[in-house]
Amino acid sequence: MKSHLLLVASRFLSWPFFILSIWILYRGHNLPGGGFIGGLVGASGFLFYDLSGYGRPKQGFFSLKPFSFLTAGLGTAVLSGLPGLLAGKGFMTAFWLPGFKLPLLGSVHLGTPLVFDIGVYLTVIGFILLLADTLAEEEKL
Repeated sequence: MKSHLLLVASRFLSWPFFILSIWILYRGHNLPGGGFIGGLVGASGFLFYDLSGYGRPKQGFFSLKPFSFLTAGLGTAVLSGLPGLLAGKGFMTAFWLPGFKLPLLGSVHLGTPLVFDIGVYLTVIGFILLLADTLAEEEKL
């Protein structure tokens, strides 16, 4: 069943959910959150379009395919472990850049664990969207 009201609402709610998911992703290093929870919140921004019955847009950011998120996420997660290997230490050894301050975020610490979390984030979004697409296909049968 198609819901025009939900379609209009999804246009307004998808971006705030996506921005909130990025905040949860970054916040997860020091407080609860991280790549998995951020990915679930980010996927919900995409799922608003699916629930409306009209499907995801054909153009723009929300039209990306699930496999593009899955491959980017898995690739990013694996690449985050390579600096430790190249430095002669163990795979997934953490490396950190010097911290700096930003006006809205405060003290920012960037390192390979954050890159790994970004990989988890993208993988979770891809998996949830692939699962939603699979369930939608089975429903049509």
